[in-house]
Amino acid sequence: MQSEGTNIQKELNPLANAESQFEEAARLLSLDAGLRELIKRPRRVTVASLPVVMDDGRLRVFTGYRVQHSIARGPAKGGFRLHPDVTLEEVEALAAWMTWKCAVVDIPFGGASGGIAVDPEKISRGELERLTRRYTADLSDLFGPDTDVPGPDVNTNEQVMAWMQDTYSTYARRTVMGVVTGKPVIAGGSRGRHEATGRGMLFCVREACKHLGIPLAGARVAVQGFGNVGSIAAQLLAKDGAKIVAATDVKGGAHNPEGLDVERAVDHAKSTGSIAGFPGGRPLTDPVIEYDCDILIPAALENVVTQANADRVRAKIVAEGANGPTTHEADLRLTERRVFVIPDILANSGGVTVSYFEWVQNNMGFYWSEAEVNQRLEQYMVRAFQDVLRISLEYGVNMRVAAFMLGIKRVVDVIQLRGVHA
Repeated sequence: MQSEGTNIQKELNPLANAESQFEEAARLLSLDAGLRELIKRPRRVTVASLPVVMDDGRLRVFTGYRVQHSIARGPAKGGFRLHPDVTLEEVEALAAWMTWKCAVVDIPFGGASGGIAVDPEKISRGELERLTRRYTADLSDLFGPDTDVPGPDVNTNEQVMAWMQDTYSTYARRTVMGVVTGKPVIAGGSRGRHEATGRGMLFCVREACKHLGIPLAGARVAVQGFGNVGSIAAQLLAKDGAKIVAATDVKGGAHNPEGLDVERAVDHAKSTGSIAGFPGGRPLTDPVIEYDCDILIPAALENVVTQANADRVRAKIVAEGANGPTTHEADLRLTERRVFVIPDILANSGGVTVSYFEWVQNNMGFYWSEAEVNQRLEQYMVRAFQDVLRISLEYGVNMRVAAFMLGIKRVVDVIQLRGVHA
């Protein structure tokens, strides 16, 4: 018999959560056992020791990971993150989620993920550049516009992507635009990519509000993680008339039941490094997950909505800006309580969708206006939301199970058409 501590530990394991989500959907699809095992396992796992000479002359060795979960529908695609708590299990989970995410939004990529176990706040810019370039060089046999295309994730940005592009191109002896996405526009990036994840969330929240009969104008929104995704989603939702009543980041939070001035809040966070201390609101000491709101946006890291706090979530809609913010056990409880969860593999897929647009533009050598990018993004996001909602209503399951069913079926259909090479 498992102890309570063991159960909690399993709940907080992102790979265990990803596998639980997969198994539930696979069971409803009545998948063959062998096929189920094939698409659940990652196709390739790489763990690399990365030696870097630090500014003081010392040699340090960091651990880097890259997991390719699937290439059935196209090149592996997934983020590259820097965080002291990066583990192989986390990266495996992220890679699997990316496979289903790309399939749900119906773009021709498989799933991958990568990262380095490091606190970027504790190394210099020069050390960060050397570490990024070492990672890219050591894994350059994996990367490529037709094989594996990294993009930005936690604690990585346009600059990091530019370093990765340059390193890969140096070894290739030519400039390879499509090897990474999320690049600066002047280096081959796509207009609209910076806002894409938050904008995709806006489109999903709009559709959810229409479905539930909740007016978006005046809806109260609480945001956990006031970084790129959370702050942009807040700005766009505010422009649609929603009230951002609470926002937090790793250093603290601010709230105002009458609504925060989002533009001023973003400026404050940029100038001080945190939303904490924003003069247009009061300090938030209670968990933002439990704040009285209509729409909750967890846009930080994994495992923030758990069985320990799921009953205290007061929102009608949870739109997942982060990957894996809700554990499997919490998801079951939210479903029982009729909380409408827009799952991560749908809600935050705007980023990878515009990454796909960037990859297409790189391959064509022809670039679109921001208006074109945003228009295409809305088409993809609305279609994906409606596809998932249709399955949810048809099978009587929540949106997460429906999204996994849709993503898994699209991968399975391709594998069955192509067959398994002997």
